Amino acid sequence: MDKEVAAMPRHVGFIMDGNGRWAQRRNRKRTFGHKKGAEVIEEVVNECFLEGVEVVSLFAFSTENMSRPQEEKDRIFDLLGKFLKKYSKKLVEEKIRLIVSGDLSPLPQNLAGECALQMAKTAGFSEKTLNIAINYGAKAEITAAVNSLIREGKTEVTEEDIEGRLYTGGLPPVDLVVRTSGEQRLSNFMLWQCAYAELYFTDVLWPDFHKEEVKNALVWYGTRKRRFGGV
Repeated sequence: MDKEVAAMPRHVGFIMDGNGRWAQRRNRKRTFGHKKGAEVIEEVVNECFLEGVEVVSLFAFSTENMSRPQEEKDRIFDLLGKFLKKYSKKLVEEKIRLIVSGDLSPLPQNLAGECALQMAKTAGFSEKTLNIAINYGAKAEITAAVNSLIREGKTEVTEEDIEGRLYTGGLPPVDLVVRTSGEQRLSNFMLWQCAYAELYFTDVLWPDFHKEEVKNALVWYGTRKRRFGGV
């Protein structure tokens, strides 16, 4: 990296926002924006790992997104499946573990199957992790974790109990959240894992978010003083 970073986050989460607006500004369908946004993912993920980030989490599709028009959902699912197939070689060559966070049961069978296949193929890797949140909502994730503990007979739970039942169990907490497109909210993204995350908001729309923007976010993170409630 050209600019010196005082501290590197272990875990970076991206809320990939602005695909639809990017397309509409060009008088194109929203699905065109999703296509362009999908083309950016590999560049961003690769840059993060190159700079020393251990875990990259991508908010690809929320539970709330299920209310979108079927044509748009189908296009997004198709693009996600194509990305996984294209990136599968890199996952193995670079020893990147894939985790897919979310309820996969409502997804098209081919996408759910591709997710399961790539997770199984990379399960033994540990140094780098790519976590893709698909049909994901943090409230639903936490609720499911607690209910699973209740079913086992737990009458009192600890933070460690809940953390162990989250999709990201065993991963470090999110240090830095990057949200594109100018919106300034978490939108139900990894609320438990982001409890002490630094929040970086940029007006850049996701299809225009390239590796230089990744570097800017990491440099900004290096300027933050993280006291975790201390002095």
